[in-house]
Amino acid sequence: MVDCSVRNWQGEEVGQATLQMRVAKEENAAHIVHRSLVRQMANARQGNACTKTRSEVRGGGRKPWRQKGTGRARAGSNRSPLWRGGGVIFGPKPRDYSQKMNRKERRLALRTAFMSRAEDLIVVEEFTEQLPRPKTKDLVAAIGRWGIEPESKVLLILAQPEEKVYLSVRNLATVKLIYATNLNTYDILAADKIVTTNTALAKIQEVYND
Repeated sequence: MVDCSVRNWQGEEVGQATLQMRVAKEENAAHIVHRSLVRQMANARQGNACTKTRSEVRGGGRKPWRQKGTGRARAGSNRSPLWRGGGVIFGPKPRDYSQKMNRKERRLALRTAFMSRAEDLIVVEEFTEQLPRPKTKDLVAAIGRWGIEPESKVLLILAQPEEKVYLSVRNLATVKLIYATNLNTYDILAADKIVTTNTALAKIQEVYND
């Protein structure tokens, strides 16, 4: 169990929030989180790299020159892998890189990764009403008041879609917005700081504490 202070829009501490999630045993934690991360990155690969073999390359139907008498090496096609413009030997073909992992293991890895970032977790009050209209400058100023360095990579977690917040952060290269039901291991580990609202934190514990 971890106690986190809750900050308001101005950056002042206004309360406490409790984060309590079941995690993997210490001796297995790094292994299961690593497996989850490798699986996510492998599943993101398209696997559509494709090269043509000598049978698929256009042309090459006629024998370039007669078999004997020219002094040159014998050749049956100008689309041989030895020729420029020819086919590719053992080149990549479309394939599936996806890996499987049990749902309980995925959930356990996600909870373990999230709890491991407790020191970098910043909980804030719902601030949608503080943005009368989408304004990137106002949100950047608020992030600074929450104690986050300007160049830090920030993962912002909301309980539900908020258009004003989305429009305010979409031009920020260092801020990534996701929702409480869409957590993933890579984003949790890649961020320097994680900012979540108190309602999003409650939803995370409700959804993932199975």
